[in-house]
Amino acid sequence: MTFEEFNAADAGVARAALLRCCGSKQWAEAMLAQRPFRGHETLFSTAESIWWTLNPSDWLEAFSAHPRIGEKKLGAWSLQEQNGMHSASSQILEQLAAGNQEYERQFGWVFLVNATGKSAPEMLDSLQARLTNPPEEELRIAAGEQAKITALRLSKLLEL
Repeated sequence: MTFEEFNAADAGVARAALLRCCGSKQWAEAMLAQRPFRGHETLFSTAESIWWTLNPSDWLEAFSAHPRIGEKKLGAWSLQEQNGMHSASSQILEQLAAGNQEYERQFGWVFLVNATGKSAPEMLDSLQARLTNPPEEELRIAAGEQAKITALRLSKLLEL
């Protein structure tokens, strides 16, 4: 879909496209209300701005749309983003699985990291380091990772 096609798309089509980029319904609706966008920069700055005005419950909704790092069942975008997992050893995969469980038990949401360009050991290191964060700090960090992922996915959506 091009930028122009996105701006002109039916609301239902545009909503579905936005939800592929970020699983928060509030975010998608707020983005729809801002269409048409004047340019790419406006779209990206609006996406970021809206994201940081949302409630933590909206962030958690977006997080829940993501697979676990290292999970086998991935959509096309997640598969590309988690490309660093392809060469991961079985030991790293086991540690990630255990770390994902510990993280979810501790914080109550899926471990979220902008995986693009990261190796499996780098993602594991990030997971282990973030387990020491207080919940409020970790929520903000995860929200920041979601903002990065959303920007990447908007770029993919709009073929930029």
